[in-house]
Amino acid sequence: MKTQSSDRKALGLAFFIVFLDLLGASILIPVVPYVVRSYRPDAMTVGLLSLSYSAAQFLATPVLGAVSDRVGRRPVLLTSILGSAFGYFLFGWAGSLWVLFASRILDGLTGGNISTAQAYIADRSLPEDRAKNFGMIGAAFGLGFILGPAFGGALSKISLQAPAFAAGGVSLITFLTALFFLPESLPPEKRKSASFTLRHLNPLGHIAAPLKRPVLRWLLPGFFVLAFAMSGLTSNFAVYTLNRYGLTPSQNAGILVWLGVVSVVIQGYVVRKMLPKVGESRLASEALFLSVIGYAVLAWSPAAGWLFVAIAIIAVGNGLGGPAMQGLLSRQAEAHEQGTLMGVSASLSSLARVGGPIFAGAVFDHVGMSAPYWAGAVLMMGGLFLVRAAARDARSATPVVQSQS
Repeated sequence: MKTQSSDRKALGLAFFIVFLDLLGASILIPVVPYVVRSYRPDAMTVGLLSLSYSAAQFLATPVLGAVSDRVGRRPVLLTSILGSAFGYFLFGWAGSLWVLFASRILDGLTGGNISTAQAYIADRSLPEDRAKNFGMIGAAFGLGFILGPAFGGALSKISLQAPAFAAGGVSLITFLTALFFLPESLPPEKRKSASFTLRHLNPLGHIAAPLKRPVLRWLLPGFFVLAFAMSGLTSNFAVYTLNRYGLTPSQNAGILVWLGVVSVVIQGYVVRKMLPKVGESRLASEALFLSVIGYAVLAWSPAAGWLFVAIAIIAVGNGLGGPAMQGLLSRQAEAHEQGTLMGVSASLSSLARVGGPIFAGAVFDHVGMSAPYWAGAVLMMGGLFLVRAAARDARSATPVVQSQS
């Protein structure tokens, strides 16, 4: 019989696996432009390489989520982690540009790591604890993002391929940790009984179905808006600070590390304290309002010092809002739907990471340097409307049967 102690151990392992996964992924960040430059010198190729990963993930994550609802989380998580390992090793071995693209597409197509881990945590958590535990996922994400680029930068002094091989090695360690120590979270009696057919390989079908449901028709677009604005910020930030304030790469790195540190504190500690007091719906609304202010301050900042203030406000908004929204999402799903819904939200976030950087670059070039961040403030206002509409529907909808597996 499962105990609270076994749940805590399984959740701890899941958090450790997410941390290792993000550590491996972010090791590549400092070297990708330099690796690509040896084949093509233009910035567009770097952007297309990133787009190829996000596009592949957009197509794959809803399907992987649906598979995990039928066969369990563990097989899908193991396959995803192993796919990432092969993708990183292929990136390191690449002798041509098309192999680089193949490596990122492979990683994207098997990229159900985070969404499946989120479904795993939903399985292992009581409904009222899920948002707090999703916050810990965010903290693991932030910590991996802080440490990974530092390791990648140090390893690049050995060779430009060393970070890719290190990322592959970290993924293999993650795979072995999950293989030997991580138990299954979704027992057979709680899995979806319908067989998997060719029709289920269509990601758009998995996305369209939840959008017809009362709460999800607002909440899932909210995830898209949040990711769209954030991907625009991160992709355009260095260009903005260079042109407006003349900042160096190391100064930009310091601000982004500050973003990561604030995110870790908020998601690892503050979320757990605030959720029992204010609830998921109110916390998500207040967080998105903070994000509106943060993006506006970023666009207005008269001096570089204000960037630290703006980024901190945005980090707090995202750090509180993301887990609260994930908690709301998980409450709309029965046990056999968690994987599908987490996959759909991850897929929409991947789509946003395709469109967000393109939009930010276009308005920066054709409207003004601050335009991407004024647009971010407007998008967050839209997200605030969506979350409040979702909360309104949740109050009037028939509650979804919730259980801990």
